[in-house]
Amino acid sequence: MYHAETHNIIVSAMPVYIDERSDPDNANYFWAYRIVIQNDSERTVQLLRRYWHITDGNGSVEIVTGEGVVGETPRIHPGESYDYTSGCPLTTPSGIMTGKFFLIDNAGNELEIAIPTFSLDLPDITPTYN
Repeated sequence: MYHAETHNIIVSAMPVYIDERSDPDNANYFWAYRIVIQNDSERTVQLLRRYWHITDGNGSVEIVTGEGVVGETPRIHPGESYDYTSGCPLTTPSGIMTGKFFLIDNAGNELEIAIPTFSLDLPDITPTYN
């Protein structure tokens, strides 16, 4: 599992290759990833937006932005966490994801929270470092 901490908000990421949704013969590879956002601060926060920077094994970059995550803009109270699962298709057998969440606290301050950089690599192969 990968972790990043910003403003006492800890984001953890766990990617898993999904063989059943992949078709390597046609350059289709799919990973699911679980994200956990743990609020260790003393303020309630709400997730507003996300920003993902996805790089495949050839160095091609895709930027993904949008409101919330998986259709939700959750409020996370002090000491609580929120988790969700999503997925990432690639045309190469490896890649890297990184990004940030934009949250607002109960005082109206917008916070930029780091998402840890994590690799997407097929099981049992030597990783490609992009």
